[in-house]
Amino acid sequence: MKTLTEVVMPQLAESLVSATIEKWLKQPGDAVDMYEPLCEIITDKVNAELPSTLKGTLVKILVEAGVNVPVGTPVCIVEIESAGAASPSGMGAASGSAGGDARSAVRDQGSNTASAGEEGDNSMRNRFSPAVQQLAAEHGLNLSSINGTGLGGRITRKDVLAAVASGQAGKSSASSGAGAAAAQAGNMNTQETVRSSGLHLSETPRIPINIEVEGQSLPGRSEYFVDVTPVRNAIARNMRQSVTEIPHAWMMMEVDVTNLVVLRNKLKDEFKKREGVNLTYLAFWVKAVVNAIKDFPIMNSVWAVDKIIVKRDIHLGLAVGTEDAVKVPVIKNADQKNIAGLAREIEDLARKTREGKLTLADMDGGTFTVNNTGSFGSILSYPIINYPQAAIVTFESIVKRPVVINDMIAVRSMANICLSLDHRILDGVICGRFLQRVKENLEGFNLDTKLY
Repeated sequence: MKTLTEVVMPQLAESLVSATIEKWLKQPGDAVDMYEPLCEIITDKVNAELPSTLKGTLVKILVEAGVNVPVGTPVCIVEIESAGAASPSGMGAASGSAGGDARSAVRDQGSNTASAGEEGDNSMRNRFSPAVQQLAAEHGLNLSSINGTGLGGRITRKDVLAAVASGQAGKSSASSGAGAAAAQAGNMNTQETVRSSGLHLSETPRIPINIEVEGQSLPGRSEYFVDVTPVRNAIARNMRQSVTEIPHAWMMMEVDVTNLVVLRNKLKDEFKKREGVNLTYLAFWVKAVVNAIKDFPIMNSVWAVDKIIVKRDIHLGLAVGTEDAVKVPVIKNADQKNIAGLAREIEDLARKTREGKLTLADMDGGTFTVNNTGSFGSILSYPIINYPQAAIVTFESIVKRPVVINDMIAVRSMANICLSLDHRILDGVICGRFLQRVKENLEGFNLDTKLY
């Protein structure tokens, strides 16, 4: 016999209390296989797929797309075959347990380590995730020529990367021709090449669609409407909480980074050849901040009403912005890494962000946040604190300016560093000393500085 089982919103991380369903990948009446994605969900940190841990048929959708629901809330009902259905004597027991089964909450997060599927099963062969489509397009791969190792023959990111490593990308792009390329493009959302400057990514923003009212468009209007996406709604909620609960104060200091510019220009090409990643200014800035936090550990703290909790580990968040979202991946134990290690980690987090591969583990646990607003030309900014942290620092553009040195005018590479602080925890004196230490660390870089 058949039983109905509720699938609930899982708790993907300890701090996660709710998530938003972005869109349903299955509709009522569709067959559902084990580990097959049911819908795409958005959390305050990352996007993910909600996989099924049942094999059966989707009967009813309980939560529509765009709705934010608490963890543990039933989102849909799946009809499955009862284990006792084959035995008449077992029907009673199966029926008796059906009520309990219908209330059971499917909390399994759905590991992608599911077996490659029953041999010969290619039911998922032509189902491609957006991440797989984008990666294949970037390398000029024809997905029809790749063998899938996922469930039901589905092609995974590992399969695409393996094809790239084997040199299949060049063959695919050469043999696919214009027809295959057009077909491939038809299966994908149109995207421009992502441009990267430091950690701040810039991509072509989505074009808003004019709203229709009662089937009629709004001709001649000097405005149009843009739907608030779940990601934008989460950002709005977090920013409102930060500025509402945290009494912000702000200060800025000017830094002479001329010696740092000379050092980086000398080392960047050799570092690129040796490590395969870019040596950005951000790696030096992060190192300067981390060393300053070690001298002023109160900066690495949170407000707890009757206590101030000072974190021993320095997990540095990096604010990564696009035109329509902001994410803050975290460098864990940043104080234990040298400049080269920080550069590799920054490059890795930037790549994961571009490819949509950030996980909840990449986003969790930040204790202090650094923002590189200078990457898009800003010279002065007032950042909002990443709740519930105590402070956030931004680095602005490096600009050549005339400055007075020993009563003489010289042209130097100058940059501003801006700090927003939680005035419940921190005061001007301690933050002034902290910024002064960051300034000293940045101005202390010279040709003798070691990356390793």
